[in-house]
Amino acid sequence: MSSDMIIRPYRSADEAAVTDLWSRAVRQAHPFIPGEGEGERARSLREVYLVTADNWVAEREGTVVGLLGLLGPEIGGLFVAPEAQGRGTGRALVEHAASLHGALTLEVFARNERSRRFYDGLGFTERARRVDEETGEVLIALDRTAPLRSVGWLHLRDGRLLSVRTRGNDTFYLPGGKYEEGETAPEALSRELAEELGLTVPAGRLAEAFVIHDVAHGQNGRRLHMTCFTGGPQDIEPVPGREIAEYAWFDRQEARERCAPAHSQVVDRLVAQGLMRA
Repeated sequence: MSSDMIIRPYRSADEAAVTDLWSRAVRQAHPFIPGEGEGERARSLREVYLVTADNWVAEREGTVVGLLGLLGPEIGGLFVAPEAQGRGTGRALVEHAASLHGALTLEVFARNERSRRFYDGLGFTERARRVDEETGEVLIALDRTAPLRSVGWLHLRDGRLLSVRTRGNDTFYLPGGKYEEGETAPEALSRELAEELGLTVPAGRLAEAFVIHDVAHGQNGRRLHMTCFTGGPQDIEPVPGREIAEYAWFDRQEARERCAPAHSQVVDRLVAQGLMRA
């Protein structure tokens, strides 16, 4: 998520701002629907959906710029103000929904080609089609499997990022890995650091830095939800476990060339924070 944006629960005080951005967004997205964004459809938004759905808003600099409406794991509505589109707001709201529910489902109008491209880029696939009784338009049902949830450790030495390579693999990753059943994220990372690098880093000494959303490397397009942590000792002497072929500290260019795709986002965050050289 962009550092200047927050996602928070919808409040009744947001109604006017949300109704306005919704109206402008749906008129832009659905020019083929007469009366879209007004009249009875606007009343339904205010009196039904904003009351019954689990609603969240995206906010930048105190201004509400996006609305996410959830009906359990179904995205009942996702709307971004036209002037705020193209800045990652919609993507962040989708990933927020995934963090709450894992696998997701939604429907999109077949003629809304821009939204179809957006969801395709986020790993949604078509499941079915039906004709919407109210508009007569074709709706496409889309599904996305739950993201692969993992943890990663951010350890820097002289502006270079520690990375590891498993045996039989040419690509480097952050130290870390997947959760085991019942583990919290810090507990999972503490265990992984012991197994991969022979390091003792108590879960209580790890602090969440940020979350990365990307395509998981080598997972046939499945999405990745990686929680990155700082903390633990600075001076370390790793002892690679049986699954680790080697470890190295990479600068920005080396990380982009030799590491998994999610590394690029990690490196960009660290450069922005002044922890790695541009």
